[in-house]
Amino acid sequence: MLRNDITKEQCLSAMSKTKSVRAAARYLGVSYTHMKRWMKLYDATEEGYENLFEQHKNQRGLGIPKFLPDKKKDPALLDIIEGRIPSHSFTPDKIKQRMISEGYLQDVCYNCGFNERRELDYKVPLIFNFKDKNKKNYSLENVELLCYNCYFLYIGNVFTDKQIDGMEDYKPVNSSKIDWEIDDYHLERLKELGLDGNEEDEYDIVQRR
Repeated sequence: MLRNDITKEQCLSAMSKTKSVRAAARYLGVSYTHMKRWMKLYDATEEGYENLFEQHKNQRGLGIPKFLPDKKKDPALLDIIEGRIPSHSFTPDKIKQRMISEGYLQDVCYNCGFNERRELDYKVPLIFNFKDKNKKNYSLENVELLCYNCYFLYIGNVFTDKQIDGMEDYKPVNSSKIDWEIDDYHLERLKELGLDGNEEDEYDIVQRR
């Protein structure tokens, strides 16, 4: 899959949660033009339409509120980026999503190009990195998106020690009480690794019936 590919499954997921192609593009964090190009490649799932774009474009605005919130309440993103408006009133995640949806940032890791989306909500796991360590400086020369792996390798810990302890706080299974049924092929592979249960070990990991 190319870096900016949008699969049919991603299109259908975005369609199920939105009322128009523009809204679907915002949901996936891509431009309208990019979304339109990919949706036109996939056959429609409903009769009477040629492709997914035609099926979801909703030119009549059905189901979309006619009176939208006053956009003047949200400052122009460019004012935040260029420092004319202080950013302390906005969360980094909100600014990140706006920078992606408005085309200032690509929804990929700027170091390795990672852009795989989680099946649950099709979000790409990316972290805001401020190159000068100033988290109030959103200039385009100072911000980039990094995947968790690149952030850990080149910047620092992705999670705090307390968070990691919570992830690793589990109770080990008493494997001596587990009775595994295994075929001959996999038993031979385990024998090659010395894990066939014949060793005089504390746990009898594999027991054949």
